[in-house]
Amino acid sequence: MRPWHADALVIFGAGGDLAAKMLYPALLGLVRQSRLAAPVIGVGRTAWDTACFVAYVRESILAAEVDVDNATFEALSRLLQYIDGDLRSPETLNKLRRALGAAQHPLYYLAIPPELFAVAVEGMRAIGGVAGARLAVEKPFGHDLASARDLDAKLHSVLDEPAIFRVDHFLAKWPVRNLLHFRSANAIVEALWSGKHIRSVQITMAEAFGVGTRGSFYDRVGALRDVVQNHLLQIVALLAMEAPTAADSETMHASRIKLLESIRPAKSAQIVRGQYSGYQEIDGVAPASDTETFVALRLGIDSPRWRGVPFFIRAGKELPLTTTEAWIELKPPARRLYPGTPEHFRLRLGPGKVDIGVGISVGEPAAGARAISIEPEADLGRDQDRDAYERLLGDALRGDRTVFERSDAIMAEWRIVDPLLREPPRVELYTPGTWGPTTADRILTRGDRWHDPVPMP
Repeated sequence: MRPWHADALVIFGAGGDLAAKMLYPALLGLVRQSRLAAPVIGVGRTAWDTACFVAYVRESILAAEVDVDNATFEALSRLLQYIDGDLRSPETLNKLRRALGAAQHPLYYLAIPPELFAVAVEGMRAIGGVAGARLAVEKPFGHDLASARDLDAKLHSVLDEPAIFRVDHFLAKWPVRNLLHFRSANAIVEALWSGKHIRSVQITMAEAFGVGTRGSFYDRVGALRDVVQNHLLQIVALLAMEAPTAADSETMHASRIKLLESIRPAKSAQIVRGQYSGYQEIDGVAPASDTETFVALRLGIDSPRWRGVPFFIRAGKELPLTTTEAWIELKPPARRLYPGTPEHFRLRLGPGKVDIGVGISVGEPAAGARAISIEPEADLGRDQDRDAYERLLGDALRGDRTVFERSDAIMAEWRIVDPLLREPPRVELYTPGTWGPTTADRILTRGDRWHDPVPMP
């Protein structure tokens, strides 16, 4: 049976940053492509009427530097409604029930703090709006394995698993989705894609900015929960999973989850936690905070393809530039006739420039056996995080779960990092604008070094 298309979209947290920066530009794109015709009901605590809400949506889209043509925005504005009020209030819920009218298959999007997830779901049930509905839930999905299981149980008490769409926007970024295509659709790459030929894998997620005004939120979360448990483990899974036997959603999920379940839970000797100087002076941050703004982590995978291959993950704020990059280093030939540096694949995933580089060794033009290393590359354009939200919203509206998280994937990810949350080593200070604490080298195996992404136009 084909999945139905949502006949209403309800955005809880309609006045928040996520909705403004990501959801509203995505809605405009869907209208432009004639992929959205259902009413969009914003629910928030700001005392707006619908006209004010329409103006806010327009301002948000313009602030996101998205081109706005009047005809497209007018079409979007005719879909918009607004309800102000507290989610805990029966009055707010009754207004929502009336606004939904005859809608039978609403999509509820929770762009709200995680402590309100269960409140919103209970409210949906109270107004009889659960049957035939879907729910999109933004991360963080719990703050450890136990809380993730608790939240999962609360959601499953109201909705079945196929109706729950857990959002990790990295899964919807086309450069990230392209990882599986690159390694499995090219015979020359697939032939090398195992521990027989690959020495190590590195993934670096660098942000040149700090916590900013989000001190009170970030101090409760830290880099391990914020980006490693979700975004970066998703990249590991796409790089390392066995190629699915089919391209349908369930087969893709099954292969990815099997890989996540084969990653050994991390131990304290495999991690270095860092904190940039000045972090504790930010409003909302505890004076003696031990929250990490940088993580370097080594992981191992128990599978025939990857046994013995280290996977190194690095993520941090106030680093030299903003990008995410995967570096796959190949083993040297068993018999090396000419000297040279190790060959590699380099996959730049954005935000910003997206490209693929292949590091190889060639002979120097002059006489002799000297070699030089070159890296031919393919420029694949540019990508921004908000581009992923157009895919996310469009897929959630039509019921395609391919780029959304399943419950068992979430639990597999928490299982990997949970030991580090229970017994974390102390953070080590680093200077803003550097690549984190120099002690990050201690998780590397013999002969390895960090490969720092370089600035690109």
